[in-house]
Amino acid sequence: MRTWGPLTAVCLSTFMLLLDVTIAVVALPDMAASLHASLSDLQWVMDGYALALAAVLLGTGAAADILGRRRVHVVGVVVFAAASLLCGTAGGPGMLVASRALQGLGAAAMFATTLPLLASVYQGRRRSVALGVWGAVSGAAAAVGPVVGGLLTDGPGWRWIFYVNLPVSVAAVWLTLRVVPESHGARERRVDWAGTATFAAFAGALTYGAVRAGQHGWGDTGTLLTFAAALAALACFLVAERRSADPLLDPRLFLKPAFAGVMVGAIAFNAAAFSLMAYDSIWLQTLLGMSPVRGGLVFLWLSLSSFVVAAAGGRLLHGVPARITVGGGLLLIGTGQFCMTGLDAGSTASALIPGLVLAGVGTGLVSPGIAGAALAAVPPERSGMAGGAVNTFRQLGYALGIAVYGTVVTSRMNDTLPHDAAHALAGGAAGALRGAFSEQALRTAFASGLNTAAVVAGLTATVAGALVVTLVRTPRAARTGVTNSGSGTLTEETVPPRGRGR
Repeated sequence: MRTWGPLTAVCLSTFMLLLDVTIAVVALPDMAASLHASLSDLQWVMDGYALALAAVLLGTGAAADILGRRRVHVVGVVVFAAASLLCGTAGGPGMLVASRALQGLGAAAMFATTLPLLASVYQGRRRSVALGVWGAVSGAAAAVGPVVGGLLTDGPGWRWIFYVNLPVSVAAVWLTLRVVPESHGARERRVDWAGTATFAAFAGALTYGAVRAGQHGWGDTGTLLTFAAALAALACFLVAERRSADPLLDPRLFLKPAFAGVMVGAIAFNAAAFSLMAYDSIWLQTLLGMSPVRGGLVFLWLSLSSFVVAAAGGRLLHGVPARITVGGGLLLIGTGQFCMTGLDAGSTASALIPGLVLAGVGTGLVSPGIAGAALAAVPPERSGMAGGAVNTFRQLGYALGIAVYGTVVTSRMNDTLPHDAAHALAGGAAGALRGAFSEQALRTAFASGLNTAAVVAGLTATVAGALVVTLVRTPRAARTGVTNSGSGTLTEETVPPRGRGR
C-alpha cells in the first residue's frame, strides 16, 4: 500500500473525471425525456462540464503549487462528489447544467494535480511504471464511458451515472489523505486570476454564441453580440497575459509555428474525434430504437481501435516525428468522419463502423504524442505552460464541437422540417414528432443533419492535420525524465537522443 497506494488514489480520481466526459453521451435521450430538456439543454449538459474544466485548469494548477497539491486535489474530489449528488437529484435541466459545471470545477482541481502528485512520489523506473498505469487508466476511462453509461441508464436509470461517483470519491479522499504526501511548487509564483477570469469569459461566450446560433441563426443580433463579447474577452485575456508576471499562457508562444500548430491540432482533435458522438447516440436510440447499452457498444469500435494503436504505437513508432503521428492521426480522423457521411433513411448502426474504426486509429496516433509535441515546441522553462495548454485546448475543442455540430445538425434539418421540429428531433424527441411526420421524413432529416456535421468534422480534422504536418517541425530530440512545473502539469525534460540509453 505504501508503494503503490498513491498511484491507486490518483488513478481513482483520474478515472472518475475522465469517465464523466463521455459517460453522459448515451444517457442524453433519457435525460431529455425525464427532465423535458431541449437540444440546447442537452448541449450544455455536456459543455458545462468540459468548459468549466478547460476554463480553470491552468489557474488551478498554479494555485495548487502554492496551496498544496494534495489539499487542492482532495478539495476537487469533494466538490466533484457534491456536484455528482446534485446532478443525480436534479429536478430540471437548469439544475443539471449548473451541477455539471460545478463538477467541471472539481475535475479541474483533480486533473491539474494528478500528475504532479505522481511526480512528487515516484522516481526513476517506478515513475515510468506509474505513468504507464496512469495512461492506461486514462484511456480505459474514455473507452468504457459510453458502455458504463449505457449499462447504468438501462439498469437503475440515468441518475446513477452520477451517483456511482459517490463511493469512488469517498475511497479516493480516504486513500489520498492516508498515503499521498503533500507537495508544493514554486510558492513565490502568483495565481493569474485576471487571466483565468478573462479566459473563462472568452470560452463561455464563444460556446454560448455557437449554441445560440443553432436556435436563432448566425446573423441574429444576440448571437453577434455574444461573439463580440467573446472577442472582447479574448482581447482582455491577451492584455492580462502580457502584463502578468506569471501568466497562465504567454501569447508570444503562438508566434512559434510549431506551438500554434499543436494548439490547433489539440482543439480539432477532441472536436472532430468525440463531439459528434452525442448526436450519433441520439440518432441510434431515438430513430433506430437501440437501447442505451447497445448504443454505447457501437462506440467501442472507436475505443478499441484507439487502444490497440496507442499500445502498439509506443514501440513501433518510437522516433517518428510528432508532425507525422499527430498530423497523420488527424488526417485519419478526418477520413473516418468522411466515411460516416453516407447515412440515409434506411441506414443502421453498421454504417458508422468503418468511420469509427478509422477515427479510432487516428485517435490512437494523436493522443499519446500531442502533449510531447507541445513540449518540444517551447523552451524548457515554458514546458509546464505548454502541457497545461494542450489539456485546456482539448477540452475547449470538445465543448465547441458539441455546440457547433449541434447547430450544423439542426440547420441541415431545417431544409426538410420546421425549425421547432428540427430542434426537438435533434434533442431526442422523435417520439413526440411521429404523429405529425412520417418515420421516413424523420430518419431522412436526422441522417442529413449527421452527414453535414460529419463533413464539417472531417474538414476540421483534415485542415488541422495539414497544418500540423506543415508547421510542427521541431528538432529531432528524445524526451525523458518527467519533471514538475509551476503550472501543475507534469512535463518532460529534453535531452540529446543518446541520453535515453537505448
